[in-house]
Amino acid sequence: MSSKEGSGGFRKRKHDNFPHGQRKDEKNNVNSSSSLMVSFKSFQLELDTRHDKYERLVKLSRDITIESKRTIFLLHRITSDPNGEEILNESEAKLEAVRQKIKQVAQELIGEDMYQFHRAISPGLQEYVEAVSFQYFIKTRSLISVKEINKQLIFTMEDKEEETNMPSSNPHDKQLYTWSLKVTPVDYLLGVADLTGELMRMCINSVGNGDIDTPFELSQFLRQIYDGFSYIGNTGPYEVSKKLYTLKQSLAKVENACYTLKVRGSEIPKHMLADVFSTKAEMIDREDGLS
Repeated sequence: MSSKEGSGGFRKRKHDNFPHGQRKDEKNNVNSSSSLMVSFKSFQLELDTRHDKYERLVKLSRDITIESKRTIFLLHRITSDPNGEEILNESEAKLEAVRQKIKQVAQELIGEDMYQFHRAISPGLQEYVEAVSFQYFIKTRSLISVKEINKQLIFTMEDKEEETNMPSSNPHDKQLYTWSLKVTPVDYLLGVADLTGELMRMCINSVGNGDIDTPFELSQFLRQIYDGFSYIGNTGPYEVSKKLYTLKQSLAKVENACYTLKVRGSEIPKHMLADVFSTKAEMIDREDGLS
């Protein structure tokens, strides 16, 4: 063992050779009012403030993710519930509550560079895109654009303080405060890629309820999405290229369901179709795992 190492085999630090009292005296002799210490204290305050804001955004993102998932679960009931309009209205109320959470995120990011906090809010935004695009597809059988999503994320509020200070002021002169949060193209693409998994589940649920038209409609729609992602390929962000494999799996399951309906649809009772598709979907998963 080297003479510079202690009994535990670790190298001693240089200041370990100094008495404890001497180190304490040196610490007390630091001039806390010096310009250097003032600068470091301001840096500490700035970093603590930024860290606290980051944690608040992570919590808001988690709430957005949870509420968006609940909206997706609710929308899946539309395949078996005859009151489809009622479910859509309830889902709209849930999405509006999610948008209020996103409004809090927008308020937190006033005067900040959003991309410095993007990792904190990205999971929630992706889940929101998935939920709102799923609802939009059920309503219109088309894909919502990122421009339309961002249009829904513009929030305004009247300045009530001016009204209380000046009771005789003209109500038309109230100042409006505006907040907005833009979903990035990457978050939009990742949310749409996750949407394909929900559409695959919608296909299986529809067949289980005797609806043999929806799977063919979903198959065509998923094929268009897959073709669009194929144009991006490996040139896009890494997260998008990873989602492409899952998207391909979802498309294969839906196309397999359509093939079975076309070839053997008249042979298999409607109440057994969902079980047949579930079994074949598991076989596809195993084959993909071996390849």
